[in-house]
Amino acid sequence: MTQTVDPVHEQPGPAHPYPYPYRYEYAPPSRFAAFVLRQYARAPRWAAPLAALTCMAGGTAYVLISNPVDAGAEAMPTCLVKLTTGFDCPGCGGTRAAWYLLHGDLPAAARHHLMFVFAVPFLAYAFAAWAARQAFGWKVPQLRVSPVAVGVFLAAWGVFSVLRNLPWAPFTWFFV
Repeated sequence: MTQTVDPVHEQPGPAHPYPYPYRYEYAPPSRFAAFVLRQYARAPRWAAPLAALTCMAGGTAYVLISNPVDAGAEAMPTCLVKLTTGFDCPGCGGTRAAWYLLHGDLPAAARHHLMFVFAVPFLAYAFAAWAARQAFGWKVPQLRVSPVAVGVFLAAWGVFSVLRNLPWAPFTWFFV
């Protein structure tokens, strides 16, 4: 090993044994963390986008096969909040909205989860831009979302989650 200067403590020491820039002040990474860092450094550039795409394909296949629109309240998996309280949780209707989006029925998807339908194009573009840069090195413009925009979206999602549980019109349109 070569000798380098530790930038945190300004003391000479052995060169960093891991190819990934992992800094620590108190303890070196565990054996598992070191293993993960080595595997990440050795993996091809396209492995992470492919793994994420595989997970998304699995979720899409599950939604298409399970047909959540025809499933009753007792079908698995079920929402524990809706099962115990009777109220729609912030994510209730997301799977059905995905099913309707996959079948091209935008109004029905928005009826089941409006915030999910709003977020899908942004998430799809953010993934595509990240995957293109990660896998192929293409310089696609990244989606830059400010913390204020994220806060506004989360606040709107919270308001939507409350309003969709109100028992009078027009809010009953969003009750799933």
